Amino acid sequence: MRLFTPEAMREADRRAVALGHPSLLLMEAAGRGVAGWLLRWFSEKVVVLAGKGNNGGDGLVAARWLAHWGRAVEVYAPEGQEGDAGVARRALEAHGLEVRPLSDWRPEARTVVVDALFGTGLRGPLEGPYAVLVERLNASGLPVVSVDLPSGLPYAPHVRAHLTVALAGLKHEHLFYPHRAACGRIVLEPLGMPRAALEDPSLPEVLHHGLMRTLLPRRPGDAHKGSVGRVLVAGGHRNYTGAPSLAALGAYRAGAGLVTVAYPEGCEVRPPLEAVRLPLAGWSAAGLQGVRAEAAAVGMGAGEGGVEAALAVLGLGCPAVLDADALQPRVLQAYLEAGVPAVLTPHPGEAGRLLGWASSEVARRPLEAARLLAERYPSLVVVLKGGPTVLAWVPEKGAVRQAVNPTGNPAMATGGMGDVLAGVIAAFLAAGLPAWDAARLGVYLHGMAGDAVGRVGLLAHEVADALPEAAARLRTGRVADFWEAGAWARPGSRRTAAGFPARRAR
Repeated sequence: MRLFTPEAMREADRRAVALGHPSLLLMEAAGRGVAGWLLRWFSEKVVVLAGKGNNGGDGLVAARWLAHWGRAVEVYAPEGQEGDAGVARRALEAHGLEVRPLSDWRPEARTVVVDALFGTGLRGPLEGPYAVLVERLNASGLPVVSVDLPSGLPYAPHVRAHLTVALAGLKHEHLFYPHRAACGRIVLEPLGMPRAALEDPSLPEVLHHGLMRTLLPRRPGDAHKGSVGRVLVAGGHRNYTGAPSLAALGAYRAGAGLVTVAYPEGCEVRPPLEAVRLPLAGWSAAGLQGVRAEAAAVGMGAGEGGVEAALAVLGLGCPAVLDADALQPRVLQAYLEAGVPAVLTPHPGEAGRLLGWASSEVARRPLEAARLLAERYPSLVVVLKGGPTVLAWVPEKGAVRQAVNPTGNPAMATGGMGDVLAGVIAAFLAAGLPAWDAARLGVYLHGMAGDAVGRVGLLAHEVADALPEAAARLRTGRVADFWEAGAWARPGSRRTAAGFPARRAR
């Protein structure tokens, strides 16, 4: 699954047609899919607002199928549809449905509105009658289902949808704020496009439960604590005693067999009861000599000792997650030169310091920031934390790879979440996963756990405690039926839209 720009989606459409899959079939699949989601989640009369282009054609097809299935439908559209959209209009009229001018539409209680005015590729903000129409729609309070994207994005004004049916693939606006907020719940309608048309390695990957499930480590029947992955957590400072403890908890909850927590003497670090404590007089390779670990997480709450802790851990030669105070150019260069696999987990402020950018700029351009970090430190995996988290990696003799994680929610914006994540990724490294796979699975499962508990006031240790159940759901395919703050919808689900009725007009 890839993350598409408007240009990349148009190219995918062209490839599908070149492969022999007609564009009219794509429109038919899109419209029927939208109609199916409306039947599944809404019982009111449907009003379709359609534009002149292909997005409007999708809406006209949806109206035809809804009428065919016995749902009351009204259709409003301008004259002048051409090409596939023109065919869709003629087919609609052949079924006896009247198409009224857009200017005639007025909000009516107990209706759901299909926004099929504009899709991807707008050249600028909506103006004139279309801008007025969008503002009227937003002010109506009616539930709105947008086809592919809320009309007007990525500009203002734009429709504020309750449900967005993404067509064929996800676009940037579906995942990145502030535009993501306009989409409401998001479901993916695949359209049956040829896979070869959609596959483009140059586009970021969207992490998906089908792929992530295959990465989950499996335990043989004769497993023991030394065979499923041992993790060293190195961090802590007099003012930051909780960070290494949370990392240790994350590692255990993600499946590590044994966790050792190394920290400076005098720190009141209280790791989980199951962890091995290793207070050190100072950070040195000699002090860690006897530690047996297949992976490490280092830097959490280490303060000014972060560089020394990371360099001491480097002496063990095991893969490491470099977090917080270990994220210093000297450390990253040392791991790069030593050829030791590492995963970097900066937040926007830490990434900004490494790049010389303001943190606000990193937050505004996360894909670019993660890519530049990966290119600066090739072979090290970058996990740029945020909403959403973005990953990047430049493999040896390969082009940059990027991924975007759709799981997680704003309730996870509390202290200690990154420490838990570092421990989770370290546990998967210790279980034998390559750094790129450990990072992808770690952020996906961490977000799933947060979604399972998701509420304001969520604490980091609660996310850690939710990890085993999240892993069990992922392994068995028991994932959520809709995507809101990170939960994906599965086409074919029969679940009703609990939560939508409260947003309908009364």
